[in-house]
Amino acid sequence: MFTVRRWWERYGSQLVLTGVVLGIALFVRQTQGALVSELYYQIVRPFQTGPRPEEAWSNARVEELEAQVEELTEQNQMLKNQLGYVQQRPTNVITAPIIGRSVEHWWEQVTLGRGSKDGIQEGYIVTGPGGLVGRVVKVTPNTSRVLLVSDPTSKVGAVVSRTRYMGFVRGESSDQAVMEFFEKVPDVEKGDKIVTSHVSHLFPAGIPIGEVESVDLEKSPAPEVIIRLTTPIQYLEWVVVEPFEPKL
Repeated sequence: MFTVRRWWERYGSQLVLTGVVLGIALFVRQTQGALVSELYYQIVRPFQTGPRPEEAWSNARVEELEAQVEELTEQNQMLKNQLGYVQQRPTNVITAPIIGRSVEHWWEQVTLGRGSKDGIQEGYIVTGPGGLVGRVVKVTPNTSRVLLVSDPTSKVGAVVSRTRYMGFVRGESSDQAVMEFFEKVPDVEKGDKIVTSHVSHLFPAGIPIGEVESVDLEKSPAPEVIIRLTTPIQYLEWVVVEPFEPKL
């Protein structure tokens, strides 16, 4: 008995302390540290200025859902616009999403998610809200490459709607293009509408191209005007492909 009491006096406090530590460890494990986290939060809370983690996570989730709702709303409006535009076109048109676009060639070419399996052929015309987008220059079974009207290598036969003076439009790698005339003194003014010409070999007549922004009749060797393309090529996500046989 005396031996047990001496052992307890020597090791009893250590045994109790060990039991308390083990008990706390077991409690923390079972509660997944919630109590410790809460105590830590209460201690450091006076020194924090931002929201607590739970609030930050909740706010992040709300912002994510708001962004998704906004995107779905925009897509719904885009589909409504697309439906309205397609209903105004001939019945044999093909709607196609833009699935590829190079940053270095943003104003030159786009890749569509439709190809020969969908009936698209080289030479078909591509339009969108506002008018002319370009023409198909290469086709695979599932994709099509479009040369944009804004490409500097693109030349489109065009005419001034008001006066019927003709020339051709070439791209400027932007939302503007240049129209050069065949006549030395064409009748053209700021605000005139430019459409594809009936003598064009690559495009059907009457497709809107742009609107005249400035006129330089002194330009050599031929008068030149700057037009603003009416189709927002830089923002396009879908287009309409129309059959056309180039007059080669």
